[in-house]
Formats: sequence, structure tokens, C-alpha cells
Amino acid sequence: MRKLVYYIGVSLDGYIAGPGAEFDFYPVSAEMADWINTRYPETLPTHIRRLVGLEGVPNKVFDTLVMGRGTFEPALEVPTTSPYSHLRQYVVSSTLTIDDPAVHVEKGDPIELVRRLKAEDTGMDIYLCGGGRLAASLLPEIDEIILKRYPVVAGAGISMFAGRFSPTLFAPTRRESFDNGTQVTWLTRA
Repeated sequence: MRKLVYYIGVSLDGYIAGPGAEFDFYPVSAEMADWINTRYPETLPTHIRRLVGLEGVPNKVFDTLVMGRGTFEPALEVPTTSPYSHLRQYVVSSTLTIDDPAVHVEKGDPIELVRRLKAEDTGMDIYLCGGGRLAASLLPEIDEIILKRYPVVAGAGISMFAGRFSPTLFAPTRRESFDNGTQVTWLTRA
């Protein structure tokens, strides 16, 4: 069965972005960028993949992406309506309309969407790209978290999980450290 994996960068104080959706304050080193490009190339938006020479590189872990409207909307400024054209893209929003056959807007229950995707016979894992409200609503379906914890305090912003109080245990299975002080931890549902 396919897994829903929340692959996310976070500050020391638990924010995935600043109050204005900023994420450029994360200190990414060349070593870490190489690691991301090699290990998880499909997590980069299509226009960035072209810039770093990853156009045409096959997906390694994910073939499907689920994101919220707040994560999707910055793509419109690029401008593109298909920010991850190398993946099947689902945007969870009750109000968004997009005229792009490559992007599926899910107006219904995100839990049901993820359960349908997980039940498919073939395919790679499902990348939960963000944001915090969507992650909180999908917490019962998250099988794994790949947490890139950057050595920076944001002070305010978008929480990694922005929802109701719902303690859920995950067990760390592996950790890697990088020269910029970032630690990546893999956690599976306990």
C-alpha cells in the first residue's frame, strides 16, 4: 500500500514558513541541496528542476502530490498553474478553480482523497507538500514524516500542524546531519 509522507522543512520553533509564507530564511548549504537533488528530486517544483539541471530526472520516491491552497497559490506568481508537472497534483480547496487538466482540485474531504490514492494498486508514495492546516486535517492518514529541522528560530508563522489538539506518536527511525546544522529525521507512525 502507498504511504502518505509529510516531507517538510521546519524551524526550531515548529514553523514551516513565516507569517507571509516566507521560507527563504532556511539556511540551505550546497551539501544539503545536493542531497535533496539526489535523494528527493521530485520535491522540487518543475521550474526549479529546470534551473538546477534536474529536468527529466525520474521520480525516486513520490509520484503524487497533495497540497493546500496556500502552498499552491505562490505558483501562480511564477507563473504556472502546474507547479509539479512531473507529479500527479491534487490541491485541496473548497474555493479554488483552476483550468489545468494536470491539476486536480479536491473540494471534498481530504481524508477520503488520500484513502483513494493509497488504495491504488500501483504507484509510488504520496508527497504531502503542505501546509499546516492540511497536514493537521490529514494527521490520521500520515504514515511517515521526513522532517528537515533547520537551525533557525522563526518566531512566528505557519505551524507544521495547525489544527486541534491531537497527540499522535511517531517513532524516529533514522537521522542525518548536514554541514549547515540541519538535521533530517525520518519518523514513522508509532
